[in-house]
Amino acid sequence: MKINKKFWLSIVLALVLYGVVQILLTTGTLNDVYKSMFLLICVNVMLAVSLNLINGITGQFSIGHAGFMSVGAYVSAILTLDYDVPFILTIIIGGLVAAVCGVLIGMPTLRLNGDYLAIATLGFGEIIRIIMLNTEYVGGASGLSGIPAKTTWTIMFFFTLITVVLINNFIRSTHGRACIAIRENEIAAEAMGINTTLYKIIAFTIGALFAGMAGGLSAHTFYVITPGSFNFLKSFEILVMVVLGGLGSTAGSIVGAVFVTLLYTYLRDFPEWRMIIYSIVLILMMIFRPGGLLGSTKFSLKKFGKKEAKANGGISDSSAS
Repeated sequence: MKINKKFWLSIVLALVLYGVVQILLTTGTLNDVYKSMFLLICVNVMLAVSLNLINGITGQFSIGHAGFMSVGAYVSAILTLDYDVPFILTIIIGGLVAAVCGVLIGMPTLRLNGDYLAIATLGFGEIIRIIMLNTEYVGGASGLSGIPAKTTWTIMFFFTLITVVLINNFIRSTHGRACIAIRENEIAAEAMGINTTLYKIIAFTIGALFAGMAGGLSAHTFYVITPGSFNFLKSFEILVMVVLGGLGSTAGSIVGAVFVTLLYTYLRDFPEWRMIIYSIVLILMMIFRPGGLLGSTKFSLKKFGKKEAKANGGISDSSAS
């Protein structure tokens, strides 16, 4: 019952946040720059939370997430421009195609570990980028332009909310615990009867699904997509969000995505300094906070209850019960 209360409280708080931003946008208090920033935050939250499932929860070192994002972006944009498919359907189809790519890349490569897996996923991302770069049907090096801006704050918010809720519920399920067991000790997990390859593919596929959806939403937000938008630096940027927030923490991925997006927004006039500052921030994090901003911490009402109990004379929840 407590879990249900915390879940619904989180949903209510998220809806309150949505309502406040919607009112500010409707009344014109926030201009188009802030609107774009909020949309970009939602895209990055989807990317960071989905990558955290692969890297933080399952313990696989993937740096090809931008490849899945590009698949979803291009598929969604082509369906909109050439076939006039309904917008929401294009996002879902783009995510499903990215998920299929996740299965295809996952089956041969997820038997690898560590640096070998990182190199394989990096290669996958670069293969996708080069294919898009040399395919005239999708615009080649010029990319696709004139994509209608159908992504609204409402659509973006609810896609983000669904992403966070579904991935968080998966992590809390028995399947998620199997992924965590693989992260902690793959040999021991396999000895206990867990099909490690299968669960790694499942995590990879789910992560690719939501990365593809994020790509489709992004394509319909910023009008144009090019192969250069989905290069290694984009994958690195998503990885920075996850590491900054804390590997294995969904809340940390959200905080990391918000932090990096705000940093990106305020450094947009100094693009040549952005990656340098990212690197400096990462170095400082590894020195002073190696577990990330939140580590493996999860938002919990119990912690606030304990602090309040101490302030009222040291009566804890356990003693009250």
